[in-house]
This record gives sequence, structure tokens and C-alpha cells, in this order.
Amino acid sequence: MSSTPTTAKPAPAAPTEELLSRLDAGGPRYTSYPTADRFVEAFGPAQYRQALGQRRSGPQSAGAVGGSSPLSLYVHVPFCESVCYYCACNKVITRQHRHGAEYLESLGQEIALHVGALGPGQRVSQLHLGGGTPTFLSDGELTQLMSLLRAAFDVQTQAECSIEVDPRTVDAGRLAHLKHLGFNRLSFGVQDFDPAVQQAVHRIQPQEQVSALMASARALGFDSINIDLIHGLPKQTPASLARTVEQVARLRPDRVALYGYAHLPQRFKPQRRIHAQDLPGTAQRVTMLSNAIAGFLEHGYDYIGMDHFALPTDALATAKRQGRLHRNFQGYSTQPDCDLIGLGVSAIGRVGATYSQNAKSLPEYQDALRAGELPVVRGLVLTRDDVVRRSVIMALMCQGRVVFESIELAHLLDFRRYFDAELQRLEPLVGQGLVEIDADAIQLTPLGWYFVRAVAMVFDRHLQADRDRERYSRLI
Repeated sequence: MSSTPTTAKPAPAAPTEELLSRLDAGGPRYTSYPTADRFVEAFGPAQYRQALGQRRSGPQSAGAVGGSSPLSLYVHVPFCESVCYYCACNKVITRQHRHGAEYLESLGQEIALHVGALGPGQRVSQLHLGGGTPTFLSDGELTQLMSLLRAAFDVQTQAECSIEVDPRTVDAGRLAHLKHLGFNRLSFGVQDFDPAVQQAVHRIQPQEQVSALMASARALGFDSINIDLIHGLPKQTPASLARTVEQVARLRPDRVALYGYAHLPQRFKPQRRIHAQDLPGTAQRVTMLSNAIAGFLEHGYDYIGMDHFALPTDALATAKRQGRLHRNFQGYSTQPDCDLIGLGVSAIGRVGATYSQNAKSLPEYQDALRAGELPVVRGLVLTRDDVVRRSVIMALMCQGRVVFESIELAHLLDFRRYFDAELQRLEPLVGQGLVEIDADAIQLTPLGWYFVRAVAMVFDRHLQADRDRERYSRLI
């Protein structure tokens, strides 16, 4: 194996149930490193303002309006009309839509504070609305929100603008309005089409409803449509999930995300309504995942990494083949690594070598803004070691390959000496056929792509020092 980067290829076959069972454990999803559970309250508004100021005055911004490096924006809309029992998102359950107008006022204040710190006209190449349920907002409120963002930032003509959609909250007319506002990517939350599973998780949405919305979205010309699924839900069986996989594959979304349900009722109150005896056992979960992976591969999807699939023609699959895949707090992306501004309650951002998170409760978030303060309540300033390990982990997660020389040149270190203990811990994974190591690089095998989290965990210094992994979702 040479040190020349190779193009990543989708795995030719699904992993065996035996291997899935052997490697099932808790671990981070690595949308960042260090992960959000490592953020500290010592990082607050003052530290965040300093990071924003450094971006504004840094060499990238000298003499260039908006700087030479574009931003990514994430806006969190926490409201939902009804609770889904599996949900672990930060949300506010209410049918009082007046809260939407109040929230927009708060977002306007937060946006203004960012413009004051960053300067006007910062270029934006990626915008994502998540939740909660962003489509809880009315068409008029969504128009107002997009106007606020476009007035404060220079959202590029070719920007990737995506929104999470609860199929129960939209129709063809609303989808047309989203297209008019500039959204070019949709993500439909489906989770499962089986009626018994939907009833068990309190989310009823017939397959026919989603199918009609897919047809409307196609006719409107959205660039990419994603469907979210979950395996391991109550009342779910290998046979029922196989039917859902077949139904989803027939709908032909450009992308599919298949997440594993993490049952943590001690942390997430809605999950206490799920009866533990209704949950599939470990053996069933393993079978479900193995069959689902095989099912999507058989229907022509490329395996991207983690729990993501895409049609070969989708930009994400193209980026994977060409070694241009990236990863941020929203998951895999085709967008180059850039600073992320998180807006809204609980939103997470990244600016320079810092991470930040807003207040998780609506009252605390709004109180900070009324006082004229950025609502950041915790975060992290990365150490040199954090930055080095982030480079390694993201190379594994996105390219499936770490070239020693590239890390050495970027961080001025001897890779084998610096990561001697980690290279030794990789040996069992080498023996299982998941990783190859030579004089120049670490390379995931096609089989190893399915277990990229397990490989990345080896380089997580915080995780290796903390054996309590119950806080994380399981790999299966």
C-alpha cells in the first residue's frame, strides 16, 4: 500500500451478524472531536465573543468582505405539536403557534449580536434548519426567518440550504413555498412505516402520505431528498423493518439515514413511555441492521459511512468516491470544513479552535438575549492534542484513511511515536480484517467502513480515559 490517497469505494457486501455482535458497544458519533459531552461551563459568552472577534480580525478576513472562508449556519427550531416517544432531541411540545412569533424575535436578537461581533455580509455556503420541527413555523414565519438570515449574511447563490420536515406538517403547497424560499434539500423524518411501530412510538404517518410528498418534492425540483429511519424501535422486528426498507427503496430517496435507537429513559423523559419489553433484543437488532444494510446495497445504494446511504448519482456518494467527504454537527457533508454558527436554543457552533453551545431551556435562552448577551452557556477551547486527534478521527470518518505524513506536516510531530499506544490498540481490528496498517498510512478495509466508529474510538483520548460509555448510543 502506498501513501498516495485512494478513492473510497462502497463496501461490496453487508457485514455478518457475528461481526456486528462482536463489535456492538457504546460510542460517539463523532460529529465533532472532542464530543459535545466534553464541553465545560467555564466557556461562556466572553470566550465565544473572543472567538468571533478572532475570526473577524484574522488573516482570512483582512481586506475581504465576509472573509475568504464561508460560514455554515444551523438554526434550531425546538417546537413540536406532539411528542415522539423515541425522541432525544431538544424540543418544546406545544400546540400554541404564537410561540413561533416569539421565538423569531429571539432569533432576530441573536442574529444581530452575531452581526455585531462578526461584521455584516459574512458569506454562507451551507444553511440547515433542524429541530424539533422547523415546519412548526408557518409559511409566513419561515419567510420572515429566511429574510432575517439573508439580511444579516451573504447566503451564496449555490449554497446548500436544507430543512428537516415532519411529513405530518406539510403538503404540496408548503413544499412549493420551501422551494420558493431557496431550500434545495429536504429531509423527511419517517423512522418506520409499520403501523404497530408507529403506534408504539406515537408517530402515525402512512406510507402513502410520504409517497405523495416525495412525488411533489421531485416535481418541484429539490436537489436531494433524504429519509430518516430508526432501527431498534419498540414492536419492530426483522421482518417489519425489511418491509420498511423495501418501501423506502421503492420511493428512491437520494439519501437514507438509518440510525440505531438508544433507549436512555433516565436521560430522556419521553422514552419512559416506551415499554422495555417491546424493544427488540440484541440479536434481533443485529439481524435488523445486517438485513437493512444488505437491502439498501441490493437496491443500488452506496454505503457512505456510519448509518448513511446514498444513490451513486447523489453528491454525497460522489464526494465519497472522490475522497472529498466532510463531517460536521449535521453529519456527513460535501461542504468543505468551515466555521459553523449555531442559532437558537441548544444550538452548537464551531468557530476556529472552539466549540460552543447555547442554553438548552427556552427561558434561559431568551433571558440572555433580553439582557443583550449571547446565550452561550458552555463550550470548549481545543488543546493542541485535541486538534491533532480531530484531524486523525475526521480523516478516518470521512476518507477511511490516515496518511502519516499529512498529519506530521500539519502538526509537526512523529505519527508513530505520538500514537504508539493507539497503533497497538488497532492490532485486534487489523486481525479482524477491518484495518490495514503499513509504513505510510492507516486504511479502513471495505468491511471496516461499517465499523468506522470503533476505529475512531481508538484515537479518542477522552474516551479511553473514561470507561463510562453508557452516555453514548450503541454502534448497533
